[in-house]
Parts: sequence; C-alpha cells; structure tokens
Amino acid sequence: MRSLFKRTTLSDRQERAVQKTLKNLHAQRRNRFRVLACIDGSDDSFITVRFAARLAPNDDCDIIVLFVRPIDQGLWSGGLQLRLARQNMMDAGFELPGVRDLKKALAILKEEGIDPESWPREASQQDAWGDPAGDTKVEYRSPGGRTVVLKLKTAPDAANGILDQYELGPYNLMILGEPSRWRGEIQSWFDAGVVQQVALMAPCSVLVARKSLDKKGFFICTDGTSRSMQAVRRAAVLAYVAREPITLFSVATTEAGRPAAEEAVANAKALLKAMKIDVADTRTAVGNPAEEIIEASPMHLLVVVTDEGRSRLQRIFRGSTAIEVVRGARTSVLDVR
Repeated sequence: MRSLFKRTTLSDRQERAVQKTLKNLHAQRRNRFRVLACIDGSDDSFITVRFAARLAPNDDCDIIVLFVRPIDQGLWSGGLQLRLARQNMMDAGFELPGVRDLKKALAILKEEGIDPESWPREASQQDAWGDPAGDTKVEYRSPGGRTVVLKLKTAPDAANGILDQYELGPYNLMILGEPSRWRGEIQSWFDAGVVQQVALMAPCSVLVARKSLDKKGFFICTDGTSRSMQAVRRAAVLAYVAREPITLFSVATTEAGRPAAEEAVANAKALLKAMKIDVADTRTAVGNPAEEIIEASPMHLLVVVTDEGRSRLQRIFRGSTAIEVVRGARTSVLDVR
C-alpha cells in the first residue's frame, strides 16, 4: 500500500511538473512572433515558406514549417525502419513523404536569407495515434535566440493536424496555400477543403497565400471599428517589418456613407503616424464591401481584412466580408483575428 501511495504521489508530482513546464513554455512563446507555414508537398504550397521568411525576418520571430501525414497504423510504409529514419529525418530517409518536402522548405528558407542548417539543432519524436513513426520534429536555434522548426505531424486528416498544432503553439499567424476548392457556408458544414476548414476555425490570424510574391504593398482595409483599427495596427507592423508600402482602404455601402469611410481611413492613417509608420495612399469606394475590396486589390502583395468574430451559424445568416474576400481575392489575403 505504501509503495502504491508513493508511486501515485510521484506520478502526481511529475504531472504537475510537466504542466508547469508547458505553462512556462507557452508564456515564453507569447513574447515572440510565431509563424506556422503549412505545406502539403505540392509546388504551390511552398509559397507559404517564402511568405513566412519575408514576414518574420528578425531574431524575435520563430518559423515552424508543418507537414501533416495520414495515420499509418497498418505499418504499410515500412514500420520500424520508417520510425528509425524519421527519428533522424534530416540525416536519413530524404525520399520519404513529408521528410523530402521539409528538406525542400529548409532550402527555400536559405534562399530567402535564413540558414538554419548553420545553427545548433535538436531532433525529437513523440508517439501519436498509435502510428509507428508518430510526430517528429527538428528544431534549429540561432545564436540570437531565433527558432526554426521542421515538424512532421501525424493526424487523421490535414485540417485537424493543422488545428491541433495550434494547441501546441500558440501561433500569431498561420500561412496556408491557395485552396483547391471553396464551398458555400451551408455546404462547408459537410464538405469543406483543408484551407477552408482551417480559415474558418483557426483561433489566430490566417494568411491564404496565392502567387503574389512579385507584387508590392499591403492593401489594408478598415471600417473604422475598434476591432478593425486593432487589425490595421497589427498588419501595419508586418508591412513595416517586410518593408512594404501601405494603402488604406474603406468601403461605404451607400454614397451617404462615404464621409464615414473617409473618416475611417483618416483615423487609421493618424494611428499609424503616431506609430511612425508611413502610409503610401488612402482610398475609399462605394458598393458591396467584399466586391469592392476584391476589385481594388489584385495588384498588391497582400490584402488585409478584419475577421468579424462571427460563428459559422452567424455567417450563414449575416455573411462575412472577410471570408468572402479570402475566397474570391486574386491576390494573397490576411484575415486578422
């Protein structure tokens, strides 16, 4: 009985120690700008890595590159040999799905001026879903304290894997590739693609990256609300770090509302002036907000919209300008939350 009591007490202490360590780790991460770049192995998906490098270029920014693979409980992909290879995945198994793609992401970061391979690194593996390989990651840490992580994650599907990874974060920004399909609000309850599921459910800001890296400028939209002004501030800091010019834009639904739209961009410009961030241009328009934003923004690197914070049910009845822009824009879109 005494032995059992000791084991139980020790187990409780270990659990408390683990929880305290995790709490401290999350607190440390909240003081950094953390970007999750998601890839799926397609050529177009690697644009997320280039965006991450350009939006998070400094030592106070961390980049995590994520590849989600399906559960392999049937051991069809090599069993124990696969597990051993993935435990040391940067030195072996380059042709394995996911490993090869993470290696390519590392090369892209180097092209963008970030060279994690020259930093000290640490590899780790964790059991997941009864899969023989589980989750594997390689973490590189620069002398300046910056972290770059390559993560091979096991999950039932890609969307769940990405959203689960947020819980291990937290992250300030998730970057996803262009969606292959986008359903209407009602259809999305039953058959949404990976990008749509994550964009609708992610707790943090989401950037849907399209082929726009050859364009210039942040096209930041505002409606004058306090929520929108917070988004303007956060997006402008990103633009400043990335050395991109800023255009402020507001839409009035009727001509009578144009003065309010003009006031919204004027207030946003004043806010950024107080932050010592220049604004290249301010513009207004009249019409349907989503349509006007989509029409005015295609020549910019990135259009920035503010998430309204509505539930999926609310979006069915009230709509969402932010989601409409994410779906229909012809350039990359940052949905700020």
